[in-house]
Amino acid sequence: LSASRIGAILDHGGGRMPAFPAIKGDERRELIAWLTGVTGQNREVASGNLRQASTYSFTGYRKFTDPEGYPAVAPPWGTLNAIDMNTGRYLWRVPLGEYPALAAQGVPTTGTENYGGPVVTAGGVLFIGATIHDRLFRAFDRRNGRLLWQAPLPYAGVATPATYMVDGRQYVVIAASGARDQAGPQGSAYVAFALPGR
Repeated sequence: LSASRIGAILDHGGGRMPAFPAIKGDERRELIAWLTGVTGQNREVASGNLRQASTYSFTGYRKFTDPEGYPAVAPPWGTLNAIDMNTGRYLWRVPLGEYPALAAQGVPTTGTENYGGPVVTAGGVLFIGATIHDRLFRAFDRRNGRLLWQAPLPYAGVATPATYMVDGRQYVVIAASGARDQAGPQGSAYVAFALPGR
């Protein structure tokens, strides 16, 4: 990179790099000199080789998988956990999500990658989508993690649900877009659930 390009990145950012407009004066000149390999003097380190070869590089978000594409570590690969905030101890932990292909082979619930948090109702029911491979919306008993109910979503619900009331009837809604599920369908839907009316 040229000195002018580095200066532009410091001012405005670039790619994954945020801007650092507060770096000014001598600090800026020294940083640019170091990055371009031009001899400069660092006030904190008066001597030594300032330009070092990098031993690490960013390769994107590669996942550590086995030859079949599943996580290359022992399951569970995703969990839903309840933690006592006073002690920091787990109250319960259950696998969250499953790979449909493994479930069809009779493999017990392994848990999967999940993105999104739960919402808990005053009645103690915890609702969560979050799983990207099975695209299910689930309800758990918040006291013990027992699965109470589940329903399919049109796309993965990688969002935190919301709950609201209309005319005394409680609803739970989740945005289902399929985001993060690169192999599955993607779209745009809001799906709301409620107990049957009386």
